[in-house]
Amino acid sequence: MSTVTPAPTTPTNSPGQSGSSSIPQTAAAGGVSFTQPPQTASASFYKIAPSAPITFGYTMTSLYVTPTALTFRAFCSLNGNTYDITTVAPTATSVTWDPYAYEQSPGAIPLAIATYQLQVMDERGPLAAASPGLFSPNQQVRFALYKPQPYTPLASWTCPDCSSAFRTLSGVHPALVVVLVTTLAMLLGGWNVLGRAGRRRA
Repeated sequence: MSTVTPAPTTPTNSPGQSGSSSIPQTAAAGGVSFTQPPQTASASFYKIAPSAPITFGYTMTSLYVTPTALTFRAFCSLNGNTYDITTVAPTATSVTWDPYAYEQSPGAIPLAIATYQLQVMDERGPLAAASPGLFSPNQQVRFALYKPQPYTPLASWTCPDCSSAFRTLSGVHPALVVVLVTTLAMLLGGWNVLGRAGRRRA
């Protein structure tokens, strides 16, 4: 799912037209600059849940030749999978993706709870070399997906660590517990006596 709005009329050639002979060799490579989330920000966290779509906003930069289309994908290094998000017209300025709806679709690859790399490319693919005025692939945006845990009533909640500690203590002989408590009390009492004696000498 994508949102298409008019883009700035900076390109000088129509979509798909090469026009490379009219591009100054000193021109910068074209591409996209992300505005939502900013591509300079740390990874944003998004939940995989109903009615929780993700929107990526962007603007085109330094293009002399308009791409035929832009393809958006999400790459997860944790499981090595690449997830197709959408392909949009070059006039689009934002893309909306619903991870939950994606997972519900037949044959969908399960999404990992991990950090993803957003990949954007034109019809030349993700390995296209940077060229003056032409679109350069972008892989600078990172985002993370997580699944909210269901609500657990307090009466039904258990503390695994607490029960483990209780089992450990329950296995200790009562006599040893008495000795430990007595020793601790004697040490604390001794420190109090020494402290009072020191204050009297002062």
